[in-house]
Amino acid sequence: MKVIYFHQHFSTPAGSTGTRSYEMARALVKAGHEVTIVCGSYHGGVSGLTSSFKNGIRSGVVDGIEIIELELKYSNYHGFFKRSLIFLRFALRSIKIALGKHYDLIFATSTPLTAGIPGIVARWLRKKPFVFEVRDLWPELPKAMGVITNPIVLGLMNVLEWVSYRSAHACIGLSPGIVEGIKKRASRNTPVIMIPNGCDLEFFADEGKRPKRPPGISEEDFVAIFTGAHGIANGLDAVLDAAVILKKRSREDIKLLFIGDGKLKPALQKRAEKEKLNNCLFLDPVPKDTLVNYLKGANIGLMILANVPAFYYGTSPNKFFDYLAVGLPILNNYPGWLAELIKKHQCGYAIEPDKPSLFADTLEHAADNQEKLKQMGKNAKNLGRMMFDRKNLAAEFVTFLENVIYDPTKNM
Repeated sequence: MKVIYFHQHFSTPAGSTGTRSYEMARALVKAGHEVTIVCGSYHGGVSGLTSSFKNGIRSGVVDGIEIIELELKYSNYHGFFKRSLIFLRFALRSIKIALGKHYDLIFATSTPLTAGIPGIVARWLRKKPFVFEVRDLWPELPKAMGVITNPIVLGLMNVLEWVSYRSAHACIGLSPGIVEGIKKRASRNTPVIMIPNGCDLEFFADEGKRPKRPPGISEEDFVAIFTGAHGIANGLDAVLDAAVILKKRSREDIKLLFIGDGKLKPALQKRAEKEKLNNCLFLDPVPKDTLVNYLKGANIGLMILANVPAFYYGTSPNKFFDYLAVGLPILNNYPGWLAELIKKHQCGYAIEPDKPSLFADTLEHAADNQEKLKQMGKNAKNLGRMMFDRKNLAAEFVTFLENVIYDPTKNM
């Protein structure tokens, strides 16, 4: 079958952001299907195309995937209005592609929620099978975070969410909460499946990737690493609060390493500098090939989010699965399905949110119990292998899309 795949924030592994769409598209290609990915130009993302844009578009084949990249540069540093405008422009230009290109199935993945608009249009105007993948529940999450408060905007997003789920022949959710959220609003007979982010076990097992530590961190230091976005949702001030306590306790051996970017990164760096938190180090985003070296050089991975109940079961963070894949024990600071997995499989620490002293205590306990920590790391890798092997999840993804096309009982 021919699949047209809309993901505004697509990236190959050469970028410093998530590669789920790349991996899923590659799995489709390996299964004998043709895939065209339509994306924008995302800060931190690398499409793999190097030719110049002509009339705001460029295209080519990357690792067997046809890529159509629209010259719509997006960054989390942009303000709400500019980001919204880019989302809408991507959706409108994608509609034109969805109406003009030949394909058998249209697939769209959020965020943003507007990514589903070309799927809605193609489903009703061209009668094409449409599968919608939901990575975050919108508008539930931004509303819960207080990021979007305008009732008109929330109302419009609420309508778009309802239409997206009702238009899709099938939906994929990345976490238990997302799946439940879809089921509440989708048609009763719409197939909905959970396929979370996964562990690239082969990539992280590569013997050529050696442990690495940046200048300022010695081999004797205990390293807690955070990778990914530095935004409002991540609540990284909680880590700096713990750093303050660790400094007061003279635990100079415990270092907190932040790798990534985001709107709040400058403020976090400024705070660390002002409070002389020399136990905190900030690095720019790095390609995954380099990131794996830093992960292997760390002692524990930080799974941090703001204390927002909507996050508890409604997220599937890439970093969690990268930590599992490398065999890194995890310190998680909010309740939910990931905390439950950590406790059940004894692969780290799941602590209560908003308790800086407890956070610092846990880091000290981990640093002072390295043998126990090593076993937690082994448990983490076993959990990744047992439940979240990306190869298995990708195969499940391919089968799910094939069933939508080939099974005439699936709402066609």
